[in-house]
Amino acid sequence: MRPTLHISHAQFLHNIDVVRSRIAPSALMLVMKDDAYGHGIDWAVDAAASADVRWYGSYDVRTGLRIRTRLAGRAGRVFAWATSVAGEVEAALRAEIDLGVGTLEYLRLVIEAAERLGICARVHLKIDTGLHRNGIRSEDWPEAVALARTAEIAGRVAVVGVWSHLAEASDAEDDDAQSVFLDAVDVLRASGSNPEVLHLTASAASWWRPALRGSLSRVGAFCFGIRSADGPDLDGIRPISALSAPVLEIRDDHALVGIGAFHGLPSTLAGITVGTAGGARELRRVDETTSQVALWPGAALGDDVWILGPGDSGESSATTLAERIDTVGEEIITRLTPGVRRVIED
Repeated sequence: MRPTLHISHAQFLHNIDVVRSRIAPSALMLVMKDDAYGHGIDWAVDAAASADVRWYGSYDVRTGLRIRTRLAGRAGRVFAWATSVAGEVEAALRAEIDLGVGTLEYLRLVIEAAERLGICARVHLKIDTGLHRNGIRSEDWPEAVALARTAEIAGRVAVVGVWSHLAEASDAEDDDAQSVFLDAVDVLRASGSNPEVLHLTASAASWWRPALRGSLSRVGAFCFGIRSADGPDLDGIRPISALSAPVLEIRDDHALVGIGAFHGLPSTLAGITVGTAGGARELRRVDETTSQVALWPGAALGDDVWILGPGDSGESSATTLAERIDTVGEEIITRLTPGVRRVIED
């Protein structure tokens, strides 16, 4: 008997609909990093494609290739933004994956790859708006635009987007970042290039700061029902997953359940309450492959204990659990190993 992550297909599609309504007319780019936030990328791509999602954010090229393969001819643009090596860049271009470009060196590498293959690379130029996370600095932006424009005229590059990340430290800083972003877009347009999409915001800013949204919004965690740590609840958004583990042994004052640190459950969670058939009980200890839960009347072998989820669980979401140990909801789910079964339920 293994621990199980129960995943709701219907809730995932509902969350996508809620996000789309919230950010409209900006289009949704569904971010799929970390194996769809630990839920399994193949299933998530199939579900999203059934909902007519047209943009997928993959972070790295390898994940982008997996998404492209899974789409299997269905409509969808795939955006990979992590700087990669020449071989992966060539594979991405062959698969018609859009590439995020945040340095002059990477822009040159992409252009060289496109020239070798004799094809046109779709690129999204990233301007550094102050976060200093892999973006072209403002003083280097004109040089990057000139280089990209030369390649565009030669048919080796199509500058289809401009993008960046926000620090989300304060509204004032994000407003300043937007000004830098829009100035960069103006420089690009003045060169004669006309980007198809502009995207500045990820999940939180896309949800809360409509004035910052571009024509495209990168939203991942919220679609999977994972809210921002220490952030407010999201109207209409619910977690798509619940985590359970079976009772393996019953001892004098506790039940031994089949999930532990080797499954990815943080040992620092000892002391939280979990859900049982007898109500909320304390998770007393997390060992390598098992955990100890305070006993309840009528406990039986095979009973489900809910670490996250329905009923009398002490925690209703990955984020509330994460907040207890000063981390983020994504970490709770993404650290779960393949030893935890993923079961898709309607």
